[in-house]
This record gives sequence, C-alpha cells and structure tokens, in this order.
Amino acid sequence: MAIRRAIIMSDILAKNDCIFVAGARGLVGSSIVRTLHAKGFKNILVPTHTELDLMDAETVKLFFKRHQPRYVFLAAAKVGGIYANNTYPADFIFNNLSIQNNVIHESWRQDVKRLIFLGSSCVYPRDCPQPIKEEYLMTGDLERTNRPYAIAKIAGIELCWAYNRQYGTQFLSAMPTNTYGSLDNFHLENSHVMPALIRKMHEAKIENRSEVEIWGTGKPRREFLYVDDLAEACLFLMSLPEDQYVNLLKKQMGPWVNIGCGEDLTIAELAELVAEVVGYSGKFCWNVNQPDGTLRKLLDVSLLASLGWKPQVNLKDGIQKAYAAYLAALG
Repeated sequence: MAIRRAIIMSDILAKNDCIFVAGARGLVGSSIVRTLHAKGFKNILVPTHTELDLMDAETVKLFFKRHQPRYVFLAAAKVGGIYANNTYPADFIFNNLSIQNNVIHESWRQDVKRLIFLGSSCVYPRDCPQPIKEEYLMTGDLERTNRPYAIAKIAGIELCWAYNRQYGTQFLSAMPTNTYGSLDNFHLENSHVMPALIRKMHEAKIENRSEVEIWGTGKPRREFLYVDDLAEACLFLMSLPEDQYVNLLKKQMGPWVNIGCGEDLTIAELAELVAEVVGYSGKFCWNVNQPDGTLRKLLDVSLLASLGWKPQVNLKDGIQKAYAAYLAALG
C-alpha cells in the first residue's frame, strides 16, 4: 500500500473528536476516561469486553470501521505481578500480542490521527544503568520473571515504529513506571506489589495479626506513579503541538517516552509507608524464598520533563487515595 501523507491539523484533540480508550475498565484506561471527561471531552468510546473483544481481529476491524476514532489510547493489556507472570506466561505474551496487533493495525487502516500505546518499564534490560534512559531499550537481557510480558510490550513498541516508518502513521509509545491507584487489582497473588501490600496490611490490621509476610528480601528499589498522573501525562503527550509530537516520533532511538516521577525507594521502605497509611503496627516477615525481580528500575524522565510535564501526586498522598479506593470497594 502507498505510504500515507502526513496530516497537518491546527486543532489537535478537539473536544468533539472521537476518542477510543482501549481498556477503559482497567486501572489506567479508566483514569484516562475520567481525565478526558473532566477536561470536557464527550465523544469517548469505552466499549466493554462483551461489546468488543480486542483479541478478535474481525470484531476489532468492524468496530474501527463503524466508529472511525480519530485518537486512540491503547491501555488494554493483561497485567500482573511476579506470581501471575510466572504462572501464566503464555497468556501474558499471547493475549498482549493479540490486543496490540489488532488495535494498532486497525488504527492504521482507519487513518487514526494519533495513537498512544502504553508499554511498561519492564521492557528495559534487567541490569540497566540507572536511571534508565529511553535509548537503553534492547541493550541487554530482560528480567526472567516477566520476560513474556516484556517481549509482548517490546513488540508493540516496534509495531508502532514500523507503521510510522512504512505508512506515515503517528503512533507513540509511552513507558510508564509502576502505576497504582483506584480500580487496581488487589488480588494477593496476581496483583502488583503496591495493591498487594495495601490489602495485606489492611487485613492484618483488621485481624489483629502480629506480622505480615512479604515476598522477597525488601531490597529491590521501585519507582511509583499515581494512575491519575499517568493519565494526565498520556493526555499531555496526545495533545502536543504538531511539531513537538513529530519530533518525538523522529527520535533516532525510536518513538517512545518514559513516564515516571524520577524517584524510587526500597520495597522495605514502601512497606513501612503503606503500614503507616493503613494504620498497621505489626512486624514484617520477609519470604526470601520468593523472587525479588529486577533489583532497580528507575526511569530517566528528563525527556518528558523537558516538554513541560511533571507529576502532581506525591507517594504518600497517592497511597492514601489508593487505600481509600480499596476501602470503598469493600463497601
């Protein structure tokens, strides 16, 4: 097929533009929808899984042909912590590849103006120099515990870049750090570390237990970003003026941008902070027979900062918001 000509628009992301949020019921997607509504956007497509199975190529094709979205936020993904990644590796790679392939391909076919693909910081090598710059992608071995998921996300990044080069699309990948917040998955085994700690501390407090078991040694360092900050960052990128957006797409290393806060802490320090917020005063029992994962993952966020964006929610306030959402869900 012929290479598509670049589209020049004077009004990027107008209030009446049709916007598709893939994964609108998830942690990140739901926050993007809330953010769009708060800023006055009305024409937002938020189909349920029953209405649109993103793994079904024909269904996705018909959806795009019928609705013809102008902008796409691809936040749909199968996600989980170390236990889930180790237990369901085939699901993590197959499901994510299927979703990405279908949405990105149909976005090209239906001439979507811009697409933001949500990747993950786990795409970077396990032993990366810190903080992790965008250009470190594909420079070393991946962390074993989530390699299938990381490879799927790398494929999504490469797919966006390939369509940009071959067809002139404007698909940008965003690499967020560890994200948490309302509508998180609080399953004790399949969730990420933040919601798992919140639930463990809360249940230990309610049951008056003297100690809480936490996986690993507590030594790995992690960076955390409140989900509403991530949503704001995605909308910020999607709304960039044409020249700035195109410059991101033309970066030599490829069209992806780190999103984070630029600060990290140990899992042990995180556990202390969660316990303080929840009001749990017992001890921690570290299960060193469980894997730690990557020892450190701190993103270099200087590129996004140079464009004028920075997060607004500090870690303690974010944990308080996430805990309040967890309590509300319990009823």
